[in-house]
Amino acid sequence: MHSTIPVYQRKLLLKKLLITIKKYEKEVEQALYKDFKKSAFETYLTEFNYVISDLKHTISHVEKWAKPKRVWPSIMTFPSSDCIYSEPYGRVLIIAPWNYPFQLAFSPLIAAIAAGNTVVLKPSELAFQTAQIITQIVEEVFDVKQAVVVHGGAEFTQSLLEQKWDYIFFTGSVPVGKIIAQAAAKNLTPVTLELGGKNPCIIDEGADLEMAAKRIVWGKFVNAGQTCIAPDFILIQAKEKYDFIELVKKEIRVAYGENPQESEDYPRIINSKNWKRLHDLIDSSIVLYGGICDENERYISPTLLDEPNLDSPIMQDEIFGPILPIISYHDEKELSTIINRYEKPLALYVFTKNKKFAEKIVTNYSFGGGCINDCMIHFANKKLPFGGVGQSGIGAYHGKFGFDTFSHKKPILKKPNWGDNPIRYAPYKKKLNIVKKVLSWL
Repeated sequence: MHSTIPVYQRKLLLKKLLITIKKYEKEVEQALYKDFKKSAFETYLTEFNYVISDLKHTISHVEKWAKPKRVWPSIMTFPSSDCIYSEPYGRVLIIAPWNYPFQLAFSPLIAAIAAGNTVVLKPSELAFQTAQIITQIVEEVFDVKQAVVVHGGAEFTQSLLEQKWDYIFFTGSVPVGKIIAQAAAKNLTPVTLELGGKNPCIIDEGADLEMAAKRIVWGKFVNAGQTCIAPDFILIQAKEKYDFIELVKKEIRVAYGENPQESEDYPRIINSKNWKRLHDLIDSSIVLYGGICDENERYISPTLLDEPNLDSPIMQDEIFGPILPIISYHDEKELSTIINRYEKPLALYVFTKNKKFAEKIVTNYSFGGGCINDCMIHFANKKLPFGGVGQSGIGAYHGKFGFDTFSHKKPILKKPNWGDNPIRYAPYKKKLNIVKKVLSWL
């Protein structure tokens, strides 16, 4: 039998984790500043508080989630008592990314522990300082048989994948997600893959441009654009384009000042490799705003690009940085052609006052999740599942969806020793017509 954690112990562990994380708030803040130059506000909002909120919610509900769920028996099984047990998978491997290294390590770990699994957590080696504080917290809370943190780069991760796991949870890029899926397939290991994609942000004619600019500037440039659900590119009605551009410039200055490099609220790119990749994507001939880069600081300013060619490098893959292409469209046919060039994205956003247009976008395009007249904040509601579709991911989590992700739903039917229906037993002569009549009523 695989190693799991009983319900009463799960709740105690999660309470202990909550107390311990709160104790290390300042150290978490300092670690993320060293890794990204993240402001205390951004760290609290997008990393620390999210984990605290996740823990409180899970602690309040874990006993209810873990109870067997009664369901009605069918007429063919009556009389019976039918229920669904939430069974832990067992040994879970969680591979966390670097962009929100604290939140995206602890959030799946919380769900996995709540469901009763034991966990091996591998944080990203790129966010080194945050990985150290994650290790310290986990070692203080859990026995090594319950949860342990391991460290290493790509080769070490490959060695982890060669082991047999009961479940693998990965957050990261599409190419690495394919490697994870291939490794998991060897043992038929179930996986959750939280990946990414080119998230379109559509601005309809007549939309509230001022509000759209404010919300998009926040969504795109928080964490310097290193967010899997950030708007990747703007698709705007041609008539609205230049008014929108001026409003976006204004909102960037309001948020980060005339020189964002001096702003305490504007983070840096995680490392030199990613900085160079982003630097090389910027075509100076179409820069509308920004385009300023400083390799020593791993700084790239909030940058707007005007109508990049759809075949250009920046329009091929997820940008994952503070560069925002702005592309105009004239009608819904052109809009559809552009969106359908790409794989199903992790997120899609639409700004409009037209409810029918919004509904058409939501129903006509396949994507992980999204917002109407905002961006990114669907992530914050634990009652909504978070995950991708197609190449943007497999599976979902958050709140109870996370508990369910890490639980095998085991159906159990309890049959009494009385009331046995003889019709199901052979010989079947003269029983077929009776069965057909009974089943036709269902």
